[in-house]
Amino acid sequence: MNNKIIIINGPNINLLGEREQSQYGSITFEKLKENCLNKSKDLGLIVEFAQSNVEGELVNIIQDSRKIFDGMIINAAAFTHTSVAIRDALNIFKKPIIEIHMSNIYKREEFRKKSLINDVVTGGIFGLGDDGYILAIISMQKLLKNEN
Repeated sequence: MNNKIIIINGPNINLLGEREQSQYGSITFEKLKENCLNKSKDLGLIVEFAQSNVEGELVNIIQDSRKIFDGMIINAAAFTHTSVAIRDALNIFKKPIIEIHMSNIYKREEFRKKSLINDVVTGGIFGLGDDGYILAIISMQKLLKNEN
């Protein structure tokens, strides 16, 4: 079974627990990472977690992931709405990708309602807080086992 995935997080996700708890809840980035690693282990997935506030670093992580990982979960955060470079890198990945956002980007400010990456990902999860990451991990396991 293909079982190696990467979870990529964009700008300001490292500040979970400190920022806009009305949108993102009180979970910290470290607790989110711990929860994801535990769920992945339960499902037999090998997971790497990455986070950067720098667009070019995220592009490099995505590009490097092509040869290492079987699937990707990405919360591109603010770059979702602005980065053609991240979109292009994701388009080259050619394996399952799940876009995730803790808040519902379609119920927020007008500029957040446009995802530049939604047409190059396999699917998306929005507005379910940190539970969305767990659902994305479960969905990715099914995608990799060809159950979806």
